[in-house]
Amino acid sequence: MSIPKLEFPPFHLPPEAEALRGEVRSFLQETLPKVKSEDRFASWNTFSPEFSQALGKRGWIGLTWPKEYGGGERSFLERLVVTEELLGNSAPAGAHWVADRQSGPLLIRFGSEEMRKAILPRIIAGECYFSIGMSEPDSGSDLASVRTRAEAVPGGFRVNGTKVWTSGAHRNHYCIALVRTSGQHGDRHKGLSQILVDLKTPGLTIRPIINLAGRHDWNEVTFNDCFIPESCLIGNEGDGWLQVTSELAFERSGPERFMQNFYVLRELVRVLGRQPAKRASSILGRLVARLWTLRQMSVAVAGMMQNGKSPVIEAALVKDLGTIYQQDLPEIARAIVESDATTEEDLADFLDVAQYATMMAPSYTIQGGTTQVLRGIVARGLGLR
Repeated sequence: MSIPKLEFPPFHLPPEAEALRGEVRSFLQETLPKVKSEDRFASWNTFSPEFSQALGKRGWIGLTWPKEYGGGERSFLERLVVTEELLGNSAPAGAHWVADRQSGPLLIRFGSEEMRKAILPRIIAGECYFSIGMSEPDSGSDLASVRTRAEAVPGGFRVNGTKVWTSGAHRNHYCIALVRTSGQHGDRHKGLSQILVDLKTPGLTIRPIINLAGRHDWNEVTFNDCFIPESCLIGNEGDGWLQVTSELAFERSGPERFMQNFYVLRELVRVLGRQPAKRASSILGRLVARLWTLRQMSVAVAGMMQNGKSPVIEAALVKDLGTIYQQDLPEIARAIVESDATTEEDLADFLDVAQYATMMAPSYTIQGGTTQVLRGIVARGLGLR
């Protein structure tokens, strides 16, 4: 029996992608609004419709999508460059983030033509925002155990159940929800479907989940006899598991999985100065080397996606290693700065930065799949379990 191999083929960004980087940097220098310190750690959660609309006018949302819907038909590699620059400069890109990263591509691949024409141009303009309706209480990242049920009724579905960790649901327009349309809870992968949910639907309740840092990014969304029209079924009934597993490659391998607290690294470099002590320089070098390795892995996954592959295992590994890195970074940085900061003022400012990043760190384990689930995906994919 042949054992599957991990693939991270060396991949270099083409000239057009690097040329785009310069355009995005110039745009950000002119356009980037001032943001609060804490928002620098949550670039892809920080909500600014004005910024998203400005980005949309430049054609940098839906960059890879078909031109018939207003997209740019450019490469995944060019999109990766835009993502890196937004994260590296702490841009408040949270309004359009999920729609651009995965909801739009899902609709392009599985949605109806009616959905595409009605929604994709609005996403591209930076005017339509999406949430992810996968996780549920007591299920976490075990998506096959979802209990939210969509019962067939004349003209559509009656939906009952609860979703949690639903980022931005209190301010977004739509949610793509994974529901059980047939079978029982024990059927696992069978009978799952995805539906497009208007977040203003009668019977739908959105309650805030406040994180350790006091931010309201997440929500609990409860469906109580919500009627969802049949036209909102995405693809074929029962294809939900296929759709979700293909969608998660978009969610798990991007730069946001290792650059969310990039601001901490930038501040660390600033505080240590141009000539840090030998020990601090060595540790800083290791941090940068880990970041660069993750970045090369992410570029390789983007290259595979550009070539039509579905790198599910590789994407899961990027997410797992990225989580470890992002949780290590603030603790390591704090230890260096406490002994090597150039001034007391620098030390105090940086400790505020590190404290906030440390409070945000547990969330990295949840977003995009928990560590245990991701490692299970990798192990199964490699034939180890």
